[in-house]
Amino acid sequence: MKIFGLSFLLSLLGAGLTVGAGGETTNSPAALTLAEEDRLLIFAPHPDDESLTCAGLIQAAVAMNVPVRVVWLTNGDNNEWSFILYRHHLVIKASAERAMGEVRHAEAVAAMKAVGLGAEHLTFLGYPDFGTLHIWNSHWGDRPPFKSMLTKVTAVPYADSFRPGAPYKGQDIVRDITANLREFKPTKVFCSHPSDLNVDHQALYLFTRIALWDVEKEMQPVLYPFPVHAAKWPRPAGLHPQVPLVPPSQYAGGGINWAAHSLTKSQMAVKEAALRAHVSQMNYSKGFMLSMVRANELFGDFPPVVLADVAPATAHATGHFQRAPELHGELTEAERAKFVGVEQVRMWRVADDLVMAVNFSRPLGKEVSATVSAFGYRSDRPFEQMPKLRVVFGPVKHEVFDQERLLPADTVRLQRAARQVTVRIPLVALGNPPRALTSVHTYLGVDPLDWAEWRVVEIGAQPAL
Repeated sequence: MKIFGLSFLLSLLGAGLTVGAGGETTNSPAALTLAEEDRLLIFAPHPDDESLTCAGLIQAAVAMNVPVRVVWLTNGDNNEWSFILYRHHLVIKASAERAMGEVRHAEAVAAMKAVGLGAEHLTFLGYPDFGTLHIWNSHWGDRPPFKSMLTKVTAVPYADSFRPGAPYKGQDIVRDITANLREFKPTKVFCSHPSDLNVDHQALYLFTRIALWDVEKEMQPVLYPFPVHAAKWPRPAGLHPQVPLVPPSQYAGGGINWAAHSLTKSQMAVKEAALRAHVSQMNYSKGFMLSMVRANELFGDFPPVVLADVAPATAHATGHFQRAPELHGELTEAERAKFVGVEQVRMWRVADDLVMAVNFSRPLGKEVSATVSAFGYRSDRPFEQMPKLRVVFGPVKHEVFDQERLLPADTVRLQRAARQVTVRIPLVALGNPPRALTSVHTYLGVDPLDWAEWRVVEIGAQPAL
């Protein structure tokens, strides 16, 4: 577990947003129940996320003899703040970072033993903590592998991982997730939520989505994303097992059909024991971690945005989502004065173009930029070969990238108004996909300001390549 902050420096210091006053909704989720024929595959971004979100569910499955496998995307080897408290000094050597990855590996094994899972049910992929969203954005196909900022390696360094030496590249992460899906054949898949404030949590959702699409002709398990890091959530802070876990307020109006799995008192006690097995994390985030010991565990995903084919004169919002600017309170006074939030995103299709209209909280300034991302998917072409477009723009100019490769600016068309920018992307530039994953971000220099979550977009049938 590590919180998404304003910059790399803040991430090293554990800065971010996990709890605050208020912030919950009161919607009643549907009950998530298990059947004897179920098979549960849990993908966790870091060691401890599995215990925070699924420890009660795992206990229930074990009691029913329902097969469970837990797969970790990273070993959590870049969570510098917890390492400082664990080691009582600043850890900066690459070898020490890898050693701490082994510590967190051992903590996860101990936590899962507490809930009834032996080591044979656990898999560690070993990809770079705080690096997987970079891999998602820019390290596919012929691009060089990502280099971990602290471990200084470009491939999985752990001998006890699923595939030691796997390059830090997007297709390798998808390959490993897909291999686990095919081997285990789950009926239910659990993973991190696409709107989580932590970048590895966002990335795991995206990689899992691609892997599930790749195997959908073989299996169609139900996907249950779990929230972990959300602003002002959960409340009250600390150990309150009698209080139900309810969706964060920023999800209100997002169309999510929430599901909750109820825990017994004994399951909550075991869940607390599992969390305490993550010693390195409890040393610096005890209050937050114990806040997740509640009467239930919570799961839910955004519905896909289904585009309508609309003539320009009558274009309207077919996909709409908002996100409150939770990072606003973390900014300095000078930065706050320049803050530009993403207030609304609307999407529609006009002939052979994907159109995204983004409303901002104020006009983009000289130091503020925005990025619209659109990654297409089609089942008859490997995802690493598909275009992965980023349109980066300020108040006057724009640039278009496919990963890090600069494309001609006229690849897309932009239309600007006072607080709105409309981006029109030819579907051919996305590889004529029937599906896409999109998001919007704003930045002050290199520091992120606000963002609209990655969303699944159903575009419709496209011609073969």
